[in-house]
Amino acid sequence: MSQSADRSPGATCPAMRHHGGMASGNVRPCPSCGTRNRVPLSAAGRPRCAKCKADLPWVVDAGDGDLAAALDTSRLVLIDLWAPWCGPCRMVAPVLEALATKYAGELKVVKVNVDEAPVAAGRFQAQSIPTLVVMKDGAVVERVVGAQPEPVLDRLVAASLTR
Repeated sequence: MSQSADRSPGATCPAMRHHGGMASGNVRPCPSCGTRNRVPLSAAGRPRCAKCKADLPWVVDAGDGDLAAALDTSRLVLIDLWAPWCGPCRMVAPVLEALATKYAGELKVVKVNVDEAPVAAGRFQAQSIPTLVVMKDGAVVERVVGAQPEPVLDRLVAASLTR
């Protein structure tokens, strides 16, 4: 292997390895025009499509090491404390994606795998999963334990946005 291959973006930085080699986030298609955009873990504003300028759904994965950065936003944050082996967690995931799309520009969904982030699970007292925690301006405003249907979670987000 050449020396340049050893210096790939994710080779030396654990944070970049955690995010698939991209320190600035993941790549998602724009719901309006289909253009693939990089969505950052954290940002001062909100993610927007590079082509059509539409607000993008803001869904990110975070762990113990980068949770503080993921929560550092003026947007409403919905934290999904989940695990890959949890059936109800897998049922809630597409609902959260839909809500992130519906409330693009207003809502950030932060997914935390409790098996990989025990400190975060303890911080938010995730004794059962899925546990959904809604934060506004850095404070917890709502908490839901267990899978809920989309209308219930939609009302939860809408009510939290108007507080």
